[in-house]
Amino acid sequence: MINGTQATDQPILEVKDLRTYFQTRWGTVKAVDGVSFDLHRGETLGLVGESGSGKSVTMLSLMQLIPIPPGRIVSGEILLDGENLLELTEDQMSKVRGSQIALIIQDPMTSLNPVFSIGNQVMEAIKIHQDIPRKSVWEKALDVLRKVNIPAAETRMRDYPHQMSGGMRQRVVGAISISCQPSVLIADEPTTSLDVTIQAQYLKLLKELQRESNLGLIFITHDFGIVAKMCDKVAVMYAGKIVEQGTVRDIFNHPSHPYTEALLASVPKLEEDVDRLYSIEGQPPALHDLPPGCPFAPRCPYVMEQCREEYPPVFQVDEAHSAACWRLA
Repeated sequence: MINGTQATDQPILEVKDLRTYFQTRWGTVKAVDGVSFDLHRGETLGLVGESGSGKSVTMLSLMQLIPIPPGRIVSGEILLDGENLLELTEDQMSKVRGSQIALIIQDPMTSLNPVFSIGNQVMEAIKIHQDIPRKSVWEKALDVLRKVNIPAAETRMRDYPHQMSGGMRQRVVGAISISCQPSVLIADEPTTSLDVTIQAQYLKLLKELQRESNLGLIFITHDFGIVAKMCDKVAVMYAGKIVEQGTVRDIFNHPSHPYTEALLASVPKLEEDVDRLYSIEGQPPALHDLPPGCPFAPRCPYVMEQCREEYPPVFQVDEAHSAACWRLA
């Protein structure tokens, strides 16, 4: 059991050596460069890292929503229930999106159409993916809104996005995402625009939905408090690569990559009285002009000459914990 949900031995999602590049006037931007991870039913994976580390592009790649041009998925495998999504046509992939893998994006106002009612937008996904009578579509949409705790759901079905608060709009986006009962749900910083009280309610709602349907959840966030509360596993991204991954306990208690250490050190601690909060020195590298060796080397307090010359392989810290750092050699 994982967080009260039933996990299975066979991953529902396997990502293998995924690479997504963008061609720009400055050169090739390797936004996702050899990312690999897996996700089981009932499990929550947290994807963390600074802005520009490749988290959102990774998730857009899973959904095959990368704008072409300038982007393209260069290589890799995305296995959903054993089927490689990269081998599907666009028509086939459009049937997978929403029904088997769904995405909650960061800003609900960019995904909700202001000229259509809430009811129409929730029903659209149901009509596309499920062959049921129109009256049943309305009832199912209403039921989904109730599931995400929208008050007076029948009235809200006729409302428009501008008539709802930010928290309610975020719940509507969640309702659309779960309306066809996907196997995998990706939440891309869904609590950024919410206040603390609504954020706690929304996170509780996501866990309840996960327990009900035993879905796999990928949570993209900057907030380690959310990671500790929501996730079973963590993958830390930097410059388009996963530099460390393991269980939440492993990452919090025994961080093995200097970047993970630095991220955790950046979290304020209530028991400490400091004049100045810790920050990571320097800036992330430009992805079109990466330095040789480890891209974190210019900011790393433990840097060695080997770090500047050669990118480290992934070392196993223990059975479920790995990191790409020469200190582990």
